[in-house]
Amino acid sequence: MTKLYKLGGALLIALALPLSGCEQVGAVLHKAGDMLGAKSGGGAPAGAPGGGMPGMQMPTPEVGFIVVHPTSAPIVEDVAGRTAASAVAEIRPQVGGIIEKRVFEEGSRVNAGDVLYRIDARPYQAALDAAKADQQRSEASVPSAQAKFDRYQELANVNGVSKQDIDEARSALLQAKAVAAAAASAVRTAEINLGYTEVKAPISGLIGRSSVTEGALVTAGQATALATIRQIDPIYVDLSASSTSMSRMRQVIERDGVATGGSGPKVTIRLDDGSTYAETGRIISTEANVDETTDTVTIRSSFANPKMELLPGMYVRASVEIGTEENVFLLPQRAVSRNVTGQATAYFLGADNKVEARTLTADRAHGFSWVVETGVADGDRLIIEGVQKIRPGMEVKSAEVELGADGLVKQKAAPAAAKAP
Repeated sequence: MTKLYKLGGALLIALALPLSGCEQVGAVLHKAGDMLGAKSGGGAPAGAPGGGMPGMQMPTPEVGFIVVHPTSAPIVEDVAGRTAASAVAEIRPQVGGIIEKRVFEEGSRVNAGDVLYRIDARPYQAALDAAKADQQRSEASVPSAQAKFDRYQELANVNGVSKQDIDEARSALLQAKAVAAAAASAVRTAEINLGYTEVKAPISGLIGRSSVTEGALVTAGQATALATIRQIDPIYVDLSASSTSMSRMRQVIERDGVATGGSGPKVTIRLDDGSTYAETGRIISTEANVDETTDTVTIRSSFANPKMELLPGMYVRASVEIGTEENVFLLPQRAVSRNVTGQATAYFLGADNKVEARTLTADRAHGFSWVVETGVADGDRLIIEGVQKIRPGMEVKSAEVELGADGLVKQKAAPAAAKAP
């Protein structure tokens, strides 16, 4: 403590000296340095060789790397798409009358043959009864005409009647049969019209809102549809692909396509919330022309839609897998960055554990990785952890890590020890 007090006093004296006493100031500071050296156990003053506080050294950065190997990756084209119903039926009445009852619930699922509306059937029932009466009257005249014709034929064998009489009897019989057939046809028509008083669903699907209520008057073939049924399982997704993308996809379609019984390119879609639709679709047709204004081709794909998650008119992003590319490298996106010119770059570990920066060819992504064709070799060590702390040429400490399915880094598991014989 005494030495510290003396040191403090020496410093105060030095500050109190005038500026012209530079030599005295130097002597006082030199003495203060000696006192500090004595306090710390002796040694040279600060600034002398072997004395003072040692220089600060930055610790060697630690990085994590993975060993990359060539693999195969799908060739995928990303295009925009819009969903459409696989079948649409606009419900219109085929007979006129008053709507007595709407049977279905708006927005519900209906099956083909379900009754949707009931039209007042009494006029059509009356028309059917009248047609049946006409049929009975017409059929009653046939036996009489048949019997007369048969008698005339017997008499003709003994020349009992003239040939003209036989011809007239034959004509009367044919006319009676024709009238009976017309009456039967009128009965069938009346039955059909009576059946039309129950408006039924022609297809299965989701039915929309009704444009009429009970008590409304409808007419046969009216312009306004009573309701619309849309079949959405399966559902279509119409894709708009550029002519360049279409050229690449057409090669796969012609090789594995629908006409030869192959499955063709696989299609997956992403919804507005970023999630991927669970079902995989298939291409079923392509337009035969290119749109002159947009230079695009419409491709129709089909998806199963058992849970009704997809509704007609939705915009989606689709990925069409048109092939597989061999001998490429999948580098994690977290390890690849872009320079000022937009080229992909990544850090690798050299043989002497020094950092190397390389320029890569990475034009498309696959999952959490970039598909790289050049700039990488089999067995290269790619730095994926600690890239913020390193620069090209820097020596680092390294440890091999691995990536989980979720894209997170974890320590590489140690190999299992071999069992003793």
